[in-house]
Amino acid sequence: MTPVRFPIQRRVSLPVTIGPVTVGGLSPIVVQSMTNTDTADVEATVRQVADLARAGSELVRITVNHESAARAVPAIRELLDAQGCEVPLVGDFHFNGHRLLTDYPECAQALAKYRINPGNVGRGEKKDGQFATMVEMACRYDRPVRIGVNWGSLDPDLIVRLMDENARSEQPRDAEQIMREAMVESAVSSAERAVELGLPRDHILLSCKMSGVQDLISVYRMLAARCDFALHLGLTEAGMGSKGIVASTAALAVLLQEGIGDTIRVSLTPEPGEARAREVVVAQEILQTMGLRSFTPMVTACPGCGRTTSDTFQHLAHNIQTYLRDQMPVWRDQYPGVETMQVAVMGCVVNGPGESKHANIGISLPGSGERPSAPVYVDGEKVATLKGDGIAEQFKRMVDDYIEARYGDRSRLEEMDP
Repeated sequence: MTPVRFPIQRRVSLPVTIGPVTVGGLSPIVVQSMTNTDTADVEATVRQVADLARAGSELVRITVNHESAARAVPAIRELLDAQGCEVPLVGDFHFNGHRLLTDYPECAQALAKYRINPGNVGRGEKKDGQFATMVEMACRYDRPVRIGVNWGSLDPDLIVRLMDENARSEQPRDAEQIMREAMVESAVSSAERAVELGLPRDHILLSCKMSGVQDLISVYRMLAARCDFALHLGLTEAGMGSKGIVASTAALAVLLQEGIGDTIRVSLTPEPGEARAREVVVAQEILQTMGLRSFTPMVTACPGCGRTTSDTFQHLAHNIQTYLRDQMPVWRDQYPGVETMQVAVMGCVVNGPGESKHANIGISLPGSGERPSAPVYVDGEKVATLKGDGIAEQFKRMVDDYIEARYGDRSRLEEMDP
C-alpha cells in the first residue's frame, strides 16, 4: 500500500540536460556523488564510478586537478562505456581548469558537465579571463556547467567589496549576513556573466555549499528567490557517521520540503573501511522517506523493547534490508515499480500484525521467550506462519515470489506456499 503524503510544490527551474539525465524542470530530483580516487589511476576510478552508479548515483563527479588526471578522463569514459555504465561524468575543476580544458580537448569532450568554482578560478586581472575560457570551452563542446560557490573558498575580493559597502550603510548588517549575501551574489553574478559570454541559461546549475545547517537553509532560500537556475543541494563537509547523516538530512529536508533543489549530494566522510556508496544510499533514503522518489523497497522495522529481548528480529530486519538493496541492480530493470514496495519486519505482537498488514508483505515475530512462530501478511491478508531457524530464508523466498507475481509478467498475485 502506498501511504498518502502531503504534496510538495516544487520550485520549477530551467531544465538542464546532462547526457541521458535531466536536472530541473519537472524532472525527478537527481542523486549524485563524487569519487575519492586519484583520477590518474584509471582502473581504481572506473571501479569506484561503476560502484557508485550501481548504488544509484545518477551523476558522478571526478577530480580533474592536473595533467595526468585530464589525460585519464577519456580512458575512464571509454572503459565505463565498455562495461555498459553510461553514468555521466562531471569534471571538478579548481585553479587550473581553464588550462586543462584548453590543453586536453579529449578530456573536455569526455566529460558531460564541468564544475566551476568562481572563488578560485583566478585572482585579480586573471580571474575574468580564466572564467571566460572555461565558459567558452563549455560553449564549444555544448556542455552544461555547475557554478559552485563554497563557503571555504569564497571570492575574497567580493567579500571585501560587500563589507566596505555595508560599513558605509546607515543600517549595517552583521558579518554573517554579509557572508551569506556574498555566497548568493557570487553564484548569481557568475551565472549572468556566463550567459553574457554565450552559455545558454538552460546549461547552468548553481550551488552555494555551506557547512552549517542554518546557513545552508538561509542561503538557498535567498538563491531560489533570486533566480530560476537549477539548484544543486548539499551540505559541504557534512562530517562522518551519524553526525554527517543527521546534519545533511536536517538541512536538505527543510529545503526539499519547501520545493527547493533539483539534484542532491550527501558529502559524507566515509568511516574507515566503509564503501563510498554509503552517501548515495543516504541521499536516496532522504528522498524516499520524504515521498519524493522511490529507489528500493523500504523496510519498516520496530526499534525493539522489553518484549523483544531476543535479537532475532534485528538480524532478520538487517538481513532483509540488505537483501533488498543488493538485489535492486537486477530488479530495477526486471521488475518495474518494485522500488515502491513496502516490507515490514516487526518484533512482537503489539504493533507487528498491524504494521505487517499495512505493508505489501510483512512478517511479525512473536517477541521474547516464545517459540519462533511468525505470521506473514501479503497485501493485508495472513497467508502463512513461518517456524524454526530458517525463517529469514523462507521469508526471502516469499518476497521473491511476491515480486515476481506483482511486478513480473503475471498480472495477479498467486497463493504463496513457503
